[in-house]
This record gives sequence, C-alpha cells and structure tokens, in this order.
Amino acid sequence: MNEISIIIPILNESENIKILVPEISKNIKISGIQRYEILIVDDNSEDQIQLVVKKLKKKFKSLKLLIRKKKNKDLSKSCVLGFEQSRYKNILVMDGDFQHHPKYIIKLVKKFHKYNHDVVIGARDLTSTKKTKLSIFRLGSSIVVINLLNIILGKKTSDPLSGFFLFKKKIYEKNKNKLFSRGYKILADLIYSSKKKLDIKDVSINFGTRAKGESKMNLKILIILLFFVFQKFKNKIFND
Repeated sequence: MNEISIIIPILNESENIKILVPEISKNIKISGIQRYEILIVDDNSEDQIQLVVKKLKKKFKSLKLLIRKKKNKDLSKSCVLGFEQSRYKNILVMDGDFQHHPKYIIKLVKKFHKYNHDVVIGARDLTSTKKTKLSIFRLGSSIVVINLLNIILGKKTSDPLSGFFLFKKKIYEKNKNKLFSRGYKILADLIYSSKKKLDIKDVSINFGTRAKGESKMNLKILIILLFFVFQKFKNKIFND
C-alpha cells in the first residue's frame, strides 16, 4: 500500500488541527506511504478553521479543506463528503481532537498492508472509564450499543463504534446506497451495510484525552445510534 486519503470530520476543532496535521504528516512518512492527502471536512464551524488551514497549506501541500454548509450537524455525512472527494483507494478516518493519536497510523497501516485486510480498526479497551478516558455516560452508551449490534446483527469487531479505522474505498462505493448516513458512527454503517463478508482486523489503541474543545456525544446522538440499530435489523429481516 503506497497511497492513502485521510478523512478528518470536525466541528470547531481549529485549535486541535494546528497540532494534529503536522503529527499526521510525520507519522505518514514514517509508515512508508508515498502518496497521501489530508481532507479536513468541517461541519460549518464557527471558529477560525479556514484561516488555520490556509496557513497550514503553505507547508502541507496535501492538505485540503471541505466545508459542509448545512444547518444539521452530522459527522457521518461529513465522512461521506470526504469519501466522495477522496483521490485514493485506501481511506483512513480519524477524529480531529487528538483522541486518536497519529502515532497509531503506523500500526494500522502495517496491519492493513501486510495482510490485505478490508478494514483495520483502532479498537478501544472499553472495560473502564480510566482506560478509555470516556465519561460514564459515553462508556455506558458505547457498551450498550455494541452489545445490541453484536446480538442483533452479529459480531464483526470488538469496537464497531470506533472513529479510527482504515478501509478500502471500494467498500463505500459498493454500499453507499445502503448507508444509514446519519449520526456519528460511520464505521458501523459501513460494515453492517455490506452484504459481502468483510475481512476485519482490530488493532488495540489507547484512547487519548481530548486536546481542546468539548465532546459532541449527547443523548440525541445515542437515540440516533439506537435508531440505526433498529433500521439495520429491519433491513436484515426483510432482505435476508
């Protein structure tokens, strides 16, 4: 594997992007990737992201800013916009708040390249709030939804709600018309929309502490996640 598109969906993360982009670039070069692009997909933020990216582009020519100018904020739709605009056949998705540290890019790339997996996931250890650095609400919500997915739709990974993963773009292209495309968990959408049995591998990561800003997780997002599980279960019943 020598090419990759990195998709970073963000909302009011300009302060984090300043330090994240240089770290990504450094780790991509160490991983041996020859051609790459970094697509910042902004959900119509109210910060200085355009100015920040303009300054960064002077040094990082592969950097591009996409702005999703919609009233309804939606990480999944931001990711889809990134997928559509991406140039390369391999796509890495990661958060823009430093909870997914760029040092793990090397680990994901090596596993993906060595075994030619369809998807490699940066999986969190969800056994405690201390290990994940998540609030009790976020940890509990994740565990509930993951268990529902495993029971109702079948276990495909230990962390289908991860926002840090590397996959073959053709998976999106073959299944984009089946995607739920709402909410904040595009990985689960991709893997549970595919009729083909995907070769999925988990790679353990330590979930980092948010550098700046606030988490977007709330009750509304949890409700959308539960609705997503219901929709996928309904589709499975009627399509199988």
